[in-house]
Amino acid sequence: MARITYDNADAAAFEATRHLTDDGLSAWREAVTRHLDPHAGMRTLDLGSGTGMWAQAFTDWYDIEVTAVEPSEAMRARSIYRPVVPGDAERIPLDDGSVDAAWISTVIHHVPDLNRAARELRRVVRPGGRVLIRSAFAGRHQAITLFRYFPEAIRVLDTYPSAADVEAAFTAAGFTTVGFEQVPQVSAPSLREAATALRREAHTPLQLINDDEYAAGLARLHRAARTETGPVVDALDLLVLA
Repeated sequence: MARITYDNADAAAFEATRHLTDDGLSAWREAVTRHLDPHAGMRTLDLGSGTGMWAQAFTDWYDIEVTAVEPSEAMRARSIYRPVVPGDAERIPLDDGSVDAAWISTVIHHVPDLNRAARELRRVVRPGGRVLIRSAFAGRHQAITLFRYFPEAIRVLDTYPSAADVEAAFTAAGFTTVGFEQVPQVSAPSLREAATALRREAHTPLQLINDDEYAAGLARLHRAARTETGPVVDALDLLVLA
């Protein structure tokens, strides 16, 4: 089970607020290109594709075939990328060795059994292929703006798997870590715009704190937004395995 339901309200909030602009995507494009070496005819899995931002971006950036797999019916219904098929990390609806790489963005904390998921990815990703995991890992909140104003949500993040936890599961499945880095992204043009657009339903850590904690964090955010200038820049981690 995912940590949240990803019902229609969650999917609508995600679609409305979590899609990055070209500015936000540019550093990720550089990182993906560096680690994936995409080429014509490459077959890539977007696992937990959500509302399709990454599958569509990969298709726009590269001449590759992307298979989008998403467990939530509500997310599939709102996906900007087609087709998208039902499935999850423990039951990937693909043949053995059928993809050259896999992309997993802000999904790994929803996976109940990391070892089983790693074995499934080892099954569907060809030998030598890469798995790129974009995530906020436990203990690594410092570069994410959200946690500056909602420090109560750090305790939720700290229930997520750590990078070491994920590496251990994938190592047991036969993968080797070949890269680990923070990638900066422009998440919003300004803190004021970020505060105005914020939807609690789009962020698992915000859903899993209580209402009083959320209200206190929202007040902090709006106070800061009255004076802070410049774009909101966050950094998430990219773990690369082969």
